[in-house]
Amino acid sequence: MAVKIRLKRMGSKRNPFYRLVVADSRKPRDGRFIEELGYYNPTTDPETVKVNEEAALNWLSNGAQPSNTVRNILSRQGIMKKFDEMKRK
Repeated sequence: MAVKIRLKRMGSKRNPFYRLVVADSRKPRDGRFIEELGYYNPTTDPETVKVNEEAALNWLSNGAQPSNTVRNILSRQGIMKKFDEMKRK
């Protein structure tokens, strides 16, 4: 089973709100997911991001692949750097 960390779109038309979720890659974008890791709201100024760091690091170490957008979000939060340091040890 290929597991991905990706965004699930929520909110109304022209008012997007995203949840960071861990999901099977075969499931649809807004379909069933395994675990919710946090949220991302691009409409606020500045953008609002909240990520459960421990859970994200756990899933990354177990082989979950983040989407490009999620990789950028995690990098801005400093989680990808911690993951790389964890991998090197």
